[in-house]
Amino acid sequence: MKRARVAFDGAVHRAVEEEGALRLEDGRLVQEDEVVWLPPVTPRTIVALGLNYADHARELAFKAPEEPLVFLKGPNALVGHRAHTRRPADVTYMHYECELGVVIGRPARNVARADAYAYVAGYTVANDYALRDYLENYYRPNLRVKNRDGGTPIGPWLVDAADVPDPMDLALRSMVNGKVTQEGSTRDMIFDVPHLVAYLSGFMTLMPGDVILTGTPDGVVDTAPGDVVVTEIEGIGRLENTIIADDGR
Repeated sequence: MKRARVAFDGAVHRAVEEEGALRLEDGRLVQEDEVVWLPPVTPRTIVALGLNYADHARELAFKAPEEPLVFLKGPNALVGHRAHTRRPADVTYMHYECELGVVIGRPARNVARADAYAYVAGYTVANDYALRDYLENYYRPNLRVKNRDGGTPIGPWLVDAADVPDPMDLALRSMVNGKVTQEGSTRDMIFDVPHLVAYLSGFMTLMPGDVILTGTPDGVVDTAPGDVVVTEIEGIGRLENTIIADDGR
């Protein structure tokens, strides 16, 4: 099942996908272009991975990590499908990152790798923009690189884990203004989903709704105000976002 959170008729609603439309929790059926899309989950904690695809590490001239490079993101970074993301006026390089988002379904602490999938509620698409001008070093992005308000579109859907037979064999791609600029597969992750759930839960408790952003393959390019960026993952969804200037124009 594909689940969503949307604003419609002055209220926030849970909804499910039904034949190309949205069935609200109160029973009304509305079209996708009639709603304001919100992030499909409201996480307490967002954990993100750097350089989790070897080809992306090479693209940035960095050595592939020997253990997960983890950083945290604030919830204000998240925006929904079809939202706007601002590009700061002083930035010379701002690129998208198509990422599989793993949503935790129940409290996870000291989870064994073999049991990891039992703690996953589902999956979503994320576009974790990076502002390369502000990067301090490859292993610790500072707050301005990855934590700007509205800098991480996510959604449109939370797809139930039961409907994703193998999350480690999904095609990813990104398009800028309709042109394909990034293609890859989750099978090329350095640290796969079970490894990440086991690793993270070994020192922190993951709670329902928490999100793990699993990194991006190579193929990132600079984006400019006016660009429409689409990040999509096979079987999970198609996430659209528009870049605007920092003055809102």
